[in-house]
Amino acid sequence: PPSVISQQILPKADGTGRVAAFEIMVANPAIRNLIREGKTHQIQNVIQTGSNQGMQTMDASLLELYRKRIIDLPTLRKYSVDIDMTMKQIQYM
Repeated sequence: PPSVISQQILPKADGTGRVAAFEIMVANPAIRNLIREGKTHQIQNVIQTGSNQGMQTMDASLLELYRKRIIDLPTLRKYSVDIDMTMKQIQYM
């Protein structure tokens, strides 16, 4: 199925340049149905549970960059889609 990939270009923590964070949405039947029914507010949940299909939320990408120390906490906070959930995830790292 077709995919939609969005990116944000972020400053690296070490100041040596920039790095991209990606959100990947595969247009599977569930996603297509949500769009058709106008339930776009539910798409984020499908992306979160669709990692086995290659999907990834922006926040998951940001958390991985933070975990690898490629971006710092202020950058993570600035670009996060759901800052409350992201901060909870950090507690479990």
